[in-house]
Amino acid sequence: MFTDMEKWAEIRRLVFVEGRSRRSVCRDFDIHWDTLKKILGHTEPPGYRQSQPREKPKIGRFLPIIEEILRQDLEVPRKQRHTAVRILQRLRKEEGYTGGYTAVKEAVRDWRAKSAEVFVPLSHPPAEAQVDFGQAQIILKGESTTVAFFVMTLLYSDALFCCVFPQECTEAFLDGHRRAFEFFGGVPKRISYDNSKIAVKKVLGKRVRELTDEFHRLQSHYLFAHHFCLVRRANEKGHVENLLGFGRRNFLVPIPQVDTLERLNVQLESACREDLQRSLRGKAGSKAELLAEERSQLLPLPAERFEARRIRTAQANSLSLVRFHRNDYSVPTAYAHHQVTAVGGIEQVQILFADQVIATHPRHWGKHQVIFDPVHYLALLERKPGAFDVARPLEQWQLPECFTVLRRRLENEWEAEGTRRFIKVLRLLESATLRQLTDAVEHALSIGVDDDDAVRLILEHRREQPVALFRLDDRPHLALVQVQPPNLSGYRCLLVGGAA
Repeated sequence: MFTDMEKWAEIRRLVFVEGRSRRSVCRDFDIHWDTLKKILGHTEPPGYRQSQPREKPKIGRFLPIIEEILRQDLEVPRKQRHTAVRILQRLRKEEGYTGGYTAVKEAVRDWRAKSAEVFVPLSHPPAEAQVDFGQAQIILKGESTTVAFFVMTLLYSDALFCCVFPQECTEAFLDGHRRAFEFFGGVPKRISYDNSKIAVKKVLGKRVRELTDEFHRLQSHYLFAHHFCLVRRANEKGHVENLLGFGRRNFLVPIPQVDTLERLNVQLESACREDLQRSLRGKAGSKAELLAEERSQLLPLPAERFEARRIRTAQANSLSLVRFHRNDYSVPTAYAHHQVTAVGGIEQVQILFADQVIATHPRHWGKHQVIFDPVHYLALLERKPGAFDVARPLEQWQLPECFTVLRRRLENEWEAEGTRRFIKVLRLLESATLRQLTDAVEHALSIGVDDDDAVRLILEHRREQPVALFRLDDRPHLALVQVQPPNLSGYRCLLVGGAA
């Protein structure tokens, strides 16, 4: 029994080598004359070849409609394009289609295969990078949290850097660059981006962009060139998008559980360093070796470290609150109704009046929150002591027990005035730390003193620094100075006169 290929080879050998007649071969192998001609004309079976496409009686007249729907889909957002199921529903409802789903699905698949874009493989010179943001889930302080996942990659070496931030915003964008440049040991000469509003204020043309001031500040500091993808053509930076998925799958699985984002960023940086030991197909060495080679082409890091922050001018309202990035932060009541400047970083928010820092708060990444510093309201409460116990900025203020004892003693001795005197003690926090003031209050109570002026004097005494002994060891030029002793004869006369 011959296999198909054995039978094919045997028939060709009998005819061409042994000279058997074609009629006898057809009879012996029970094949048609046309089949023999095909065998003799091809060294191997050519496979099934259809001369004309098969007719599609049910779907045929609907194919132009399907193609038109799919062409129109190219102009709408990707997440709102037709699926094969939705096209089937429309054909049945609007066009009277009676066929099944499989024919529609195959028509959609064939059209997309013919219409799919084909790309040219590109070579990447050293010192080119791509940047992207994604999202990831982590467990932060026991709660599931969505974080912004920043990724930068160098195309030549395939070196990868990633870190996380509370949100995708200007400060995160800037700080991500700073961290990546320090990780790579230099600055890429050219970086590709999508058209995020963090960097692009307005798209003016195919390749023309009006950029934000903060992006210009970043670029001015590090001196790299930029490249922005065409609108809706993120494939122009497909390298970093692939690595974003790689980093999320390999560095954040299983879902990490951390107390702070900074601790997770330390882990991610360590993972990126380990990834440098990998070698990729088609590359001459490991990522670490290629990065060492690429560093010679990178721009040097500036001597001055870049400050990742966002600046906004704002008006302090009647409650001494300044709004920054959806949250309100307090300032001293003396600056209510004044124009101030809010400087927001990743960790904290500073508020300035002129060139003076008047308030510093930890950065809150939620929204519609109010962040108070109780000390900011003490000057106003000193004038309105009756509001002390109902003041909202003081609701969550936890003071050591010694302050409760001091207040009770002051109010027992001075009645209503005692509250004002207690507030005066608290106002010492405007220039001292809570630890320093607590020590002063405890000392005052231990010696039986419960007066606000006494607490102030104790605090000032403890903060005084002794004058250091003046020495001439490292001042040889002063050793040559000769000072004549003073003439005290006039004073002796007075002493003599006084004795007389």
